Amino acid sequence: MQFIDQANIFIAAGNGGRGCVGFRREKFIPWGGPNGGDGGRGGHVIFHATGNINTLLDMRYRQEYRAEKGQHGMGKDRHGRNGQDLVITVPLGTFVRNADTNEILCDLTVEGQEFIAAKGGRGGLGNAHFKSATRQAPKFAQPGEPGEELNLIIELKLLADVGLIGLPNAGKSTLISSMSSARPKVADYPFTTLVPNLGVVKHRDYRSFVIADIPGLIEGAHKGTGLGFQFLRHVERTSVLLHLVDISEMTGGDPVENLEKINRELELYSPELIKKPQAVVATKLDIKGDGKRLDSLARYCNDKGCDFYPVCAVTGAGINDLVRYLAEKVEEHKSKCLK
Repeated sequence: MQFIDQANIFIAAGNGGRGCVGFRREKFIPWGGPNGGDGGRGGHVIFHATGNINTLLDMRYRQEYRAEKGQHGMGKDRHGRNGQDLVITVPLGTFVRNADTNEILCDLTVEGQEFIAAKGGRGGLGNAHFKSATRQAPKFAQPGEPGEELNLIIELKLLADVGLIGLPNAGKSTLISSMSSARPKVADYPFTTLVPNLGVVKHRDYRSFVIADIPGLIEGAHKGTGLGFQFLRHVERTSVLLHLVDISEMTGGDPVENLEKINRELELYSPELIKKPQAVVATKLDIKGDGKRLDSLARYCNDKGCDFYPVCAVTGAGINDLVRYLAEKVEEHKSKCLK
């Protein structure tokens, strides 16, 4: 399935039905009173969050949503039927914003959570409501009110506890496949992941947590360069950032410079991102060469007071210690949020 995490749509709630102008007409009752019924309410447009889907793909092909109109009122005091509500199902983590005012309307993060984005118009009153001692035969009724119309920006921000970041080919996909049941594409040639991948990591002493593999960032990502910029929003909800740095002898560039380069992009994109708890993971230990690149990165992390874990996803070296560390950090973050 194609991963779509942003869409622009137009929604329109249903118009209310108009009230009826009617009079009682029965045998032997020549002057029957008014009996026009009310119009029905227009249907609402409602967003419904569910964990059964994980993309906004449907909104890529359907960009206009209209709820049903309310039925008009009828004679004999019969009210029109309310328009049927239009329920739009979206993934957990969906963020709804008014495209015209940039106002944040809702953030759907709980299973079954709903939000009425556009309210249907009220149905008009029939002429039966306007009769009185001095006006016994009103020949007018109210029109239905129009439903609300909005241009919306829909964004999906993945609900993950841990976010994997780093340059392309840093080993993020290999690591997430070794820690969880996720199976992203992994090959023996250089390429970059095109869409985020989610995996559930289980630890014996703690509850499971969700880890997200974010496509590789490059220098200038905060300006829109490369694919990684499109997915930076997905690490905004995470508890911990895991920065992967390739220390293999085949990789060009200094590992410390690569680390600082990506952190600079995070800070330029959002100052809040760089404040998140972050650990550095040195990957590809099995081809580290003489170890000078690993030692250089370890010294840098020690000087900065940053948690540092060398691992090899292929052999499993260091993976258990890393999982234990992440589980503790996630639990620590959740306990703070509950206070």
